[in-house]
Amino acid sequence: MKSSRLLTIALLLQTRGRMTAAELADELEVSVRTVYRDVEALHAAGVPLYGDAGHRGGYRLLAGHRSRLGGLYAREAEALVLAGLPVAADELGLGGHFADAQLKLRAALPAPLREHVDRMRTRFHIDAPGWYAEPTEAPFLPLVADAVRAGRVLDVRYRRWKEPTDVDRRLEPYGLVLKAGRWYLVAGPGPRTYRVDQILALTVTDEEAVVPDDFDLAAHWRAGQRDFHARLHQGDAVVRISPRGAARLTGAAARALAENGVAQADGWILATLPVEGPEHAHDSLLALGAEVEVLAPEDLRERIAATVRALAARYS
Repeated sequence: MKSSRLLTIALLLQTRGRMTAAELADELEVSVRTVYRDVEALHAAGVPLYGDAGHRGGYRLLAGHRSRLGGLYAREAEALVLAGLPVAADELGLGGHFADAQLKLRAALPAPLREHVDRMRTRFHIDAPGWYAEPTEAPFLPLVADAVRAGRVLDVRYRRWKEPTDVDRRLEPYGLVLKAGRWYLVAGPGPRTYRVDQILALTVTDEEAVVPDDFDLAAHWRAGQRDFHARLHQGDAVVRISPRGAARLTGAAARALAENGVAQADGWILATLPVEGPEHAHDSLLALGAEVEVLAPEDLRERIAATVRALAARYS
């Protein structure tokens, strides 16, 4: 709606400084002509913004002007509540600051919206780690976070999975990522990804870390995730699977079943499923018991049959 868009323009100019009409149009996904009309409406409402002509021109707010949070809509206030992860703030050493920020946000809201947000806090709780994940201790996380914020190079002693396991590294922190309850440091050179809970010792240096201007942490992480899942898919298995077995599939296997599964006369489904490799394919498909039959590849079918015969002999 228009009123929401006007507030967004004011907040964009407040947080980013000068922006051209074209930049605002791209951000708001409207036409430049619409931006011109919105700017005129803001002028009429008394918002002190002005435009600079020329190649480096654009719109700016008068110095010192601040927009109030009273323009928040209920859904926006809900989003702010649900976006807050107090556990993550505590782990980063920001628990007290998080509580103060929540208090200030609540105080800035009008009374009806404040009551709505208070109800939201009692109705929703975010618990990010998976059920079977053991809690990990990352004693150096606050220091790593400080180095990320300050842009300082780290000297670390790090434990990796291959020999030699304990190595010394000089890292330029690019950013921190929280994934399924575990913290990861993305750092140069590379950049590469390091588990913060595997840092054995750490020194924050006075050397400034240089993050490339074009580095985008979220985009880098998404690309890494895609590459990880692509490397996991090492082959395919042709299977017949019962409806009960199909309901137990997750992730890439469930998606593949939905995309290429063909219903059979007996109610089972014929499908080609991605597998990570011989060991993983054997273990994961065997876990479905009598709810699945592997048709191909032949070596996987024979391997599972051998395991079934060994089990039958053991329990006979």
